[in-house]
Amino acid sequence: MTTLPPFPEPTVPAEGRAEVFLRYLDYFRESVLAKVSALPEAEARASRLPSGWTPVELLRHLRFVELRWIEWGFQGQPVPEPWGDWRDGRWHVPPELSVAELADELRAQGAHTRSVVQSADLDTVGAPGPRWNGADPASLERVLFHLVQEYARHLGHLDIVSELANGPLGE
Repeated sequence: MTTLPPFPEPTVPAEGRAEVFLRYLDYFRESVLAKVSALPEAEARASRLPSGWTPVELLRHLRFVELRWIEWGFQGQPVPEPWGDWRDGRWHVPPELSVAELADELRAQGAHTRSVVQSADLDTVGAPGPRWNGADPASLERVLFHLVQEYARHLGHLDIVSELANGPLGE
């Protein structure tokens, strides 16, 4: 069972805005991992929704979201398959990838995000590159704000799927 970091209450002092973003990202990432890991394997790989996405697909998607926004976007690093979580217009997970492997990949991506955030100022503008589709790159703060909303939104989706699968409820 995954031990969640404490919820990042607004009244708990933080060293700065970067630490606030990191606390939320860590909390949401571990919450998603805990919910998916608590589901039976069959439920983690099945969809209960008309859109067809599965909890394991969500794990992989979130890993690639961080990859696209931090490495490919903010850092401007070459990423061979930035959309590797997509196939035929939907999220995809190769069947040989286990929940544990997907969790390890997501945590490793989160560790990379933490390292980048701790070594840069939030006002730093990202490197130019294909992630921005010709627009001016965003600041690290804007990228992190986007990641927080992405995680929060998808954790809410996963709350519903988990409840439908008789998995963990709520926060």
